[in-house]
Amino acid sequence: MVTGNKRCHKTRLTSPLDLSLYPLLAFSTLDRQHVFKTVDQHQGVSNATARTMTISRADERYLRQSQFDPIGTEGQARIEKARVAVLGCGALGSVAAELLARAGVGMIRLIDRDLVEWSNLQRQSLYTEVDAKTAAAKAEAAASHLRAINSSIEIDERVVDISSNNIAANLENVDIVMDATDNFSARLLLNDWSIQTGTPWVHGGCIGAGGQVRLFDGGTPCFRCLLPQPPLPGETATCDTAGVIGPATHLIASLQACEAIKWISGNRFDVRDEVLSVDLWHNQIRTIRLSPAENCRACVGQKFDFLNASATEESSAETLCGRDAVQIAGAGVAVDLGRMAQAWESVGEVKMSRFFVRLSLPEQRVLTLFRDGRAVISGVRDIPHARSLFDRYVGS
Repeated sequence: MVTGNKRCHKTRLTSPLDLSLYPLLAFSTLDRQHVFKTVDQHQGVSNATARTMTISRADERYLRQSQFDPIGTEGQARIEKARVAVLGCGALGSVAAELLARAGVGMIRLIDRDLVEWSNLQRQSLYTEVDAKTAAAKAEAAASHLRAINSSIEIDERVVDISSNNIAANLENVDIVMDATDNFSARLLLNDWSIQTGTPWVHGGCIGAGGQVRLFDGGTPCFRCLLPQPPLPGETATCDTAGVIGPATHLIASLQACEAIKWISGNRFDVRDEVLSVDLWHNQIRTIRLSPAENCRACVGQKFDFLNASATEESSAETLCGRDAVQIAGAGVAVDLGRMAQAWESVGEVKMSRFFVRLSLPEQRVLTLFRDGRAVISGVRDIPHARSLFDRYVGS
């Protein structure tokens, strides 16, 4: 251990050349080795020219990433040619998109149907108060911020509600898809499309202080082996009913981004083949081995029920004439209104009758859920926004 004057003697430099390079002691060992190598290669070149050449190399945007051995310069080149779609620009998608943009992914397609709200700012770190004040479209706001972060990559933003009718057009020509959706129906639709096209996707889900991640490569097992059907309305909690903390969403999004970077950089053997489940609050990490389901309709039977669903089979919605309201058709199954009312108690004012349960939301919006699963959302004219509220507070 070197202390006191001994440390000074250890780093004392004597010659004029040494003194001129003294600031390099603040650099990492690899940086210093590169600078000295550069100086050796350019003996006889003017100091100004050599300094410019050295600084431009040391300041290269992706230097630290390409120095990571599994990636290297070849992997970095692959990353810069990759095309990634981020399906959903909320808590997971906005963070994953930022990490991928900073990593240098060549093209990022942002797809989201929702607007920035004040409640997003607690965990969706890409957005600002200005975005919430103006109720900016998430895909548009995210694109603007990502262009400011990395102007050398292509950003393609699309404010759309993904359905069986438009998923192919919106996910065409991408190498991998990031699942940052907020509902199970969208994931099962994405799973069908992935198997049909052979395009991988990285599943991520988060609620409370925990979440899970797994990359599905378009083969078997698939997401439907894990979840054969969407849960019934109110059967599972959502972030809006159970809450969620920022560290959890950032961790899950980071794990998703890492799996994607492994894949697009050519390190596919390092991709995790298990479901990784994390509970930050109780400091628990576990893995779940997923085996192909013998009777899986998607990856085994090649039956794409969600991809081939007609508009009437999907959860259809329509604006109500003469009212600022949207009606969303139910799945035709009975809803446990009491359970739903209990889940909403921490969200806002709840009223219940024999036939429906009603939740009052900020900005004079009201969600009324009927026993048959049908919902009317008042104070909203935009169908994608209404669907988003339905998925957040009821589930899909």
